[in-house]
Amino acid sequence: MKVEIWSDVMCPFCYIGKRHFEQAIEKLPFKNEITVDWKSYQLNPEYHNTNNETVYDYLSRSKGMPIEQAKQMTKQVADMAANAGLKLDFDANIPANTFNAHRLIHLAAKHGLQDQAEEKLFEAHFINSQNIDDLSVLIDLAEEIGLEKAEVEEVLKGDQFSEAVRYDIYESQNLGIRGVPYFVMDRKYGISGAQPVEAFTDALTQSFTEWKATQPKTTLTSLNKNDDAICDENGC
Repeated sequence: MKVEIWSDVMCPFCYIGKRHFEQAIEKLPFKNEITVDWKSYQLNPEYHNTNNETVYDYLSRSKGMPIEQAKQMTKQVADMAANAGLKLDFDANIPANTFNAHRLIHLAAKHGLQDQAEEKLFEAHFINSQNIDDLSVLIDLAEEIGLEKAEVEEVLKGDQFSEAVRYDIYESQNLGIRGVPYFVMDRKYGISGAQPVEAFTDALTQSFTEWKATQPKTTLTSLNKNDDAICDENGC
């Protein structure tokens, strides 16, 4: 069963949601029958950090709140992340446009490394305080997950996968997705936000049960009255 996840790598709840989702998957006996497809979403597509803004500056300006309120808000998010096993560093976090990061994720998907790219970008942005709008940073991260530097440079310095990113965003709008993370299961059920692990296990179990019931049989019902006149591993 396919699960599509709309996400933005500058969204802390997307990182927390990813971890909760992964923890839920590990609890399921059918985990090997789940495939994940990460979809692009941009929370602020027009944003570019040209003035060395901190995350507190960014939140204060974009949400119209005092710096101290922005710090308190991010502390609550950091506490939630810590419960998921993540240590987010908002003090050094660099707000960034994520369009090129999403293009990199699409390139990684071409090589079967999409989830690794998603994880590496979250880690770079929220834990290692790297600028994920810096092409040199993206190239280094891509090499770390096994992508070839020459191909990554060609993609990032050109326009490849731009339409793929835009299509993901267009598709999210058609599905009525207005925030991330958003998890779509078998194009039938959706669950939004960094839900608790139990919410994911319940939703996945329900979705998988219904999906499995629609799949073609993998074993046949025998109409034989006996098993005579056959050869098997024991002979004829």
